[in-house]
Amino acid sequence: MTETVLLEEELSYTVDALGSPKVWRTGHDAGELVPSQCVYGYVWTCLGEASGEVFAIPEFSEPDRRNMNAATIGVNVSAPRAIENFLDMGHFPYVHTDILGVEPHTEVKEYDVEISIENDEILATRCRFFQPMASQASGGGADVEYIYRVPHPFCSVLYKSSPVDDKRMDVIAVFLQPVDQEHIRAHMMLSVLDEDNDDKSIRLFQQTIFGQDKPILENQFPKRLPLDPRAETPIRADKSAITYRRWLSRKGITYGVIPAAA
Repeated sequence: MTETVLLEEELSYTVDALGSPKVWRTGHDAGELVPSQCVYGYVWTCLGEASGEVFAIPEFSEPDRRNMNAATIGVNVSAPRAIENFLDMGHFPYVHTDILGVEPHTEVKEYDVEISIENDEILATRCRFFQPMASQASGGGADVEYIYRVPHPFCSVLYKSSPVDDKRMDVIAVFLQPVDQEHIRAHMMLSVLDEDNDDKSIRLFQQTIFGQDKPILENQFPKRLPLDPRAETPIRADKSAITYRRWLSRKGITYGVIPAAA
């Protein structure tokens, strides 16, 4: 049995030998089972009425991919702030110097972002950025293509050019578990094409990246994401963040955010 906290609710969970989970409240409603399922190597649950299946990541089922949890890290920040950081390419040369970016290659080139009405998610395409070392499998600097998906208010999926197969993309997903309004556990899932490096090396690369982001996230103020467009001044490179904030507002999300004034 494992104990955890989700949205300020104390929970316990177990997973049997067949991979079937059981999740229940351990607080004031002790023993009450809540909906749960195992997907992508994680236990997912809902404290209310489950509205459907977890969003699809088809690449996870491809037999030649390396699927793993790269890290689960606690961060003192709201879930929406962390998602917004994940969408930001502008910080690459300054926070991830000589790995995901390097000066003078600092320009965020024009890209497209839209809200998919059919899938109810955000999709950013034509994202390109020069990276000295895009992944553990990289052999040198290259222009890397990115596609960002936000299929859930607290989850994002990144597709990026594979250094070993120019027709396919690696997948890096962040599944955020809001412990409370200003604290999260960030679960990082990888589904990558890499036959040369061991799991430890692949994980260490991603943990290094997240370790560089963590102090930046924890120094954000306010820790909750302001949804009022006048609260913080955006620039052209922030199109994904602007779209994300609008999407949260339209969906009526109030957890981990500062709602726009009526």
